[in-house]
Amino acid sequence: MNNSKNINSAKDTFLRIMPLFVCLCLMTLPAGCTKTGTTAAGWKQVPEILSRIKTPQFPDKEFNITDFGAVGDGKTDCTESIKKAIASASRAGGGKVIIPAGTFFTGPIHLKSNINLYVSEGATVNFSTDSNAYMPVVYTRFEGVEIMNLSPLLYAYEQENIAITGKGTLDGQASIQNWWGRARTQSQNINASRQMGETGVLVQERIFGLGRELRPNMVQPYKCKNILIEGVTFKNSPMWHIHPVLCENITVRNVRVTGHGPNNDGCNPESCKNVLIEGCYFDTGDDCIAIKSGRNNDGRRVNVPSENIIIRNCEMKDGHGGVVIGSEMTGGVRNVFAEDCIMDSPNLDRALRIKTNSVRGGTVENVYMRNVTVGQVAEAVLLIDFFYGEGDTGQFIPTVRNINMENVTSKKSRYALSIKGYERSPITDVTLKNCTFDNVERENQLVGINNLVMENVKINGEIQK
Repeated sequence: MNNSKNINSAKDTFLRIMPLFVCLCLMTLPAGCTKTGTTAAGWKQVPEILSRIKTPQFPDKEFNITDFGAVGDGKTDCTESIKKAIASASRAGGGKVIIPAGTFFTGPIHLKSNINLYVSEGATVNFSTDSNAYMPVVYTRFEGVEIMNLSPLLYAYEQENIAITGKGTLDGQASIQNWWGRARTQSQNINASRQMGETGVLVQERIFGLGRELRPNMVQPYKCKNILIEGVTFKNSPMWHIHPVLCENITVRNVRVTGHGPNNDGCNPESCKNVLIEGCYFDTGDDCIAIKSGRNNDGRRVNVPSENIIIRNCEMKDGHGGVVIGSEMTGGVRNVFAEDCIMDSPNLDRALRIKTNSVRGGTVENVYMRNVTVGQVAEAVLLIDFFYGEGDTGQFIPTVRNINMENVTSKKSRYALSIKGYERSPITDVTLKNCTFDNVERENQLVGINNLVMENVKINGEIQK
């Protein structure tokens, strides 16, 4: 009899505490991981993320590069003059280093803390295409692997409060006759850098550069904090245009990026935290925006994700993808929000693209896209691919979960959805709400996916179930 009372008492206690236990479990899940209210819960994070992204402030001091010997005739080498202006501003505690109207020729520009490089309206900075100008080598990342290589065109290492602003133009002058043409001859060096990453060679010993060069990126703040890139036009980078690495608190606003060379990505935050990309225009030879976090063994060594990234009010023209995650995403990517963008070009392949494989591994979670208008894309509006590059040949199974699209429309594409996961490790929790995809040529490709939810989704006028 007493045993019966004890059992009933235990049941009563369990029934009383179970609802509270469930609520606590749901509260401790990452935002966006509940089965209901997924999208709304995710977007509620945005104001808090934005509150942490603050643009840097600079002393009210000006340093005109012409006062340090720069000549805007498009011929005079202004590298040392710009270097002296930045050094002078740094000694004074910071300020605005002004590039006035005119055409200035230079080698690499290295920014220091508390410096705002201001490219005036009517100013064009043409960067040298001579590899010798970018020596000595610096600590950098090439396609997700840390190496010592030619300096990026604009570079900062372990600095705080830096900016590139103004309405002028920064032109890498890359073409098939110089940087872009070298892309065809660098595969041996690329493979060597990757092998060094796989075998754990010390970064300081992974020396590339003259005679063993890899194309530098255009803008690369490395291990920096409080970064503003605003208003400037970037053209024709040797490789990726804007590539912050291991940085925090980044604003990229109202910039124009145009370049149709190989690997001419627009903006690639890599292993970065708290990033705002807004009001930008991308017309590129590769991905417009590509979020990354290191490659393979070297990515696992560094092991820093990209997280809390907000993309809004951008326009994407040509490119392999509008908003892309990967393929160098071994360190993981989480909490990505893209809204109010326009994507439209027969030469834009996908709107939202996630690419990885079992060699890269990594986890992608909590990705949200809403209110995006797609005129046309060549392949798919949403593409998730576990077979990119090396395919399924490794031992590091990727994880992709909680991917959301809401109020996304497309006028023309080959596929609405192309989702290819592994049956042993499927892509999970993909939700589409209030989306319309017209003039879709082929049926969805759906392999290795669990819990695909479509609410009020129309493909070629038919409601999907």
